[in-house]
Amino acid sequence: MKYENIFTLLEKTTNENQKRVALGMKTMWGWSEFTYKGLGLLASRLGAYLINDLQIPKGEKLAILSESLPEYGVCVFGSVLAGLTIVPLDNKLTIYELTSILSSCEPTVLMTSSKNYERAQELKSKIPSIKHIILMEASEHESAQTPSVYSIPANYSAKWRRRPLHDTAFIIYTSGTTGAPKGVQTTYKNMLAQMYGMREILKSMMPKNKEMRLLSILPMNHLFEMTVGFFTMLTHGYSVYYTSSLKPKDILDIMQEKKIRFMVTVPAFLKLLKAYFESEISKKSFMYRFMFNLKYHLAGFLPFRIRRLMFRTIHRLYGREFYGYISGGAPLDPIVGAWFKRIGVRIFQGYGLSETSPVVSMCNNPRQDNIHSVGPIMSSYEAKIDEETGELLVKGPSVMKGYYGRQDLTDEVLEPDGWFHTGDIAEIRNGLLYITGRIKNMIVLSGGKKVFPEEVETVMQQSDNFAEVCVVGMPKAGGEKDGCEEIVAVFVPTKEFAEKFDKFEDLEAAVKAEVKRLSNQLAPYKRPINIIVRQTSLPRTATSKIKRKEVKALLTECVK
Repeated sequence: MKYENIFTLLEKTTNENQKRVALGMKTMWGWSEFTYKGLGLLASRLGAYLINDLQIPKGEKLAILSESLPEYGVCVFGSVLAGLTIVPLDNKLTIYELTSILSSCEPTVLMTSSKNYERAQELKSKIPSIKHIILMEASEHESAQTPSVYSIPANYSAKWRRRPLHDTAFIIYTSGTTGAPKGVQTTYKNMLAQMYGMREILKSMMPKNKEMRLLSILPMNHLFEMTVGFFTMLTHGYSVYYTSSLKPKDILDIMQEKKIRFMVTVPAFLKLLKAYFESEISKKSFMYRFMFNLKYHLAGFLPFRIRRLMFRTIHRLYGREFYGYISGGAPLDPIVGAWFKRIGVRIFQGYGLSETSPVVSMCNNPRQDNIHSVGPIMSSYEAKIDEETGELLVKGPSVMKGYYGRQDLTDEVLEPDGWFHTGDIAEIRNGLLYITGRIKNMIVLSGGKKVFPEEVETVMQQSDNFAEVCVVGMPKAGGEKDGCEEIVAVFVPTKEFAEKFDKFEDLEAAVKAEVKRLSNQLAPYKRPINIIVRQTSLPRTATSKIKRKEVKALLTECVK
């Protein structure tokens, strides 16, 4: 397939939707919004500054440390015009983790929001490659040495730098604490293939209305948000809104005010929203609750448009025009999915990985709606199931170029003929993909955050008091996060350390204190929830590797 030039695509989209809102966010001062024309002008201004004033060579790296903001789009498009490779950073990571990532990719420019300015300065002092810091917003931190996108020279033209399709557009880091973190290289071809594939999916998913308004709560450093919630939606001329609050009431207020029609989210938020609605319903009168339950049971036999009328009080909270969710990043609880479907709200569940740019499949056709499936595989992919292991392998133009600077890790998952090992156990039935398990050790938390056990273990192993450390993901029982994984760490203290304590309770308390101290090097979501102390060695292979599956089995027995 021949892909359209990225510059032509951006210019065409900007010209066709000049006065329409492209990106927006509610702040304490009101709405901050960019039209397509305004976004294009600011991006051109930044691109010209990078080329003409800073003279950043083509192909250099530009890192972005920020929460989701409309200005994030300026940074992305400006970098594309300047021919730079973009490294979106998770602003929730610690300095320790960010230093590891930036030491790996060595960016020349670091763009930062005002909230992250102090951390950006600290990172610049630690990373020799960073020569320039640019603020994304007008701020009290601005100076001649640290301008913002609003105070740089008002020059909007330069010789834009075109790059081949096989060049790296983004480096998305999926790990931050090990000595050599994994940076997924996403090429322009990968990105364009995703956009064209999603374009076909959206034709049957979205209501036939040009005035599409989308709300996204995913951070921009996630590739799903970057390629689907950002690039794909903007090339359709849609309006994308962000929010700094994850409280259901605040989000519903935004949906009402902006008449949001679609939302990109994660399963954890849907579970939270379902609990919010149920809590509000429980406060109503007995008759209201009775009628709601009656309608809920009858709705399963009725068309979607009738369900929307039956539950119009809930749809009024949405702003009356809301259609459905795109959910990804973690498995969707079937009970949650069924609840929203029953009240007339569609959920289109997707599956993918950063290494596949990221979408592999998406449930986009209501006639193929199966809450246990992640939909049909995108037409641009070939897929097969390994007969021996049950692992899903995919091949197509969206598969990554490889891990940045880590050919050894690339060779482990990417075969010479292009087949990528997903590490997920799957089945394909009646054209639909079902994910049934995981070969990889990666832990997926309720909000879609992914944690690699090895990176947590690397930090914990800094202590001389621990002889063995093993981190696993264990399903949580009960509560709102029932069935979701949480981080469990098993520690075997050294004999010398253990002998300092007469009581096991005192040893356990000392281990937990040590873990708490070391955990400060990790982002909060990566810190162990449960800490298990053992005084016997963990099961190992003949080559002395800890048998992670056997450790999980031991923990399961303990729970029983």
